[in-house]
Amino acid sequence: MKKLILIDANALVHRAFHALPPLKNQAGVVTNAVFGFSSTLLKMLKDLEPDYIAAAYDLPKPTFRHEAFKEYKIHRAKAPDELYSQIPYTQKVLEAFGVPVLTKEGFEADDIIGTLAEKFGGKKDLKVIIVTGDLDSLQLVKDKKVVVYTMKKGLSDTVIYDEGTVMERYGLKPGQLVDYKGLKGDPSDNIPGVPGIGDKTASELLKEYGSIENLYKEVKSPKTKIKESLRKKLLENEEQAMFSKHLAMMVKNLEMDIDLNKADWKKNYNRK
Repeated sequence: MKKLILIDANALVHRAFHALPPLKNQAGVVTNAVFGFSSTLLKMLKDLEPDYIAAAYDLPKPTFRHEAFKEYKIHRAKAPDELYSQIPYTQKVLEAFGVPVLTKEGFEADDIIGTLAEKFGGKKDLKVIIVTGDLDSLQLVKDKKVVVYTMKKGLSDTVIYDEGTVMERYGLKPGQLVDYKGLKGDPSDNIPGVPGIGDKTASELLKEYGSIENLYKEVKSPKTKIKESLRKKLLENEEQAMFSKHLAMMVKNLEMDIDLNKADWKKNYNRK
């Protein structure tokens, strides 16, 4: 079976920058993120032996999520200029390896990855592996056909999440993770969720009812089994729960001009 790698480039750049000391080249340019990113790329090529690779980057402009919710990711401290200055160099590394660099105005790298995973994840004899520095992409996992390759700590300690591994960690199916964030929120992205509902309650409710939509059918039923204090929290924050799920969900239907020939890095890379 052939393998398509989808790289969440911004997540890897951030991971590399914070994992390594501020290395500099002879000209005094900070290069730790480029070095760590390149090391991860080489490790990935060795470990995964991909046939095709594409990389997605965020753009500095606001996305549709910022337009819909001004507080989206507002708690995140702005990364230092030394990180942002290295992003173009990581793109040059990818270009030399014959890897197409993809961006889409108004959307995040996650949405590009979601779209490509949806497009190629159902193809016969093709496995999609998402390489990232965080766990947001776990919602895209499908059996062993779409999996996530990420780091447990640092850059070298890696793990692959398939559907079984996601179930083992969360007790939920990958597709339920957006409902999970809709209920408990996500502090790292400042997604609000339902106040007073944490990891355990969110997980238990989704194991019982499957999705936020099914949960609210139960909440509004005159014969509901949900205790009154929890029911009140859910009713008071129904709109916020649905909106939080929407914020957490990756877009899967962007118009992207990409085919596997463009991602065939072995045909396109510059050995010199």
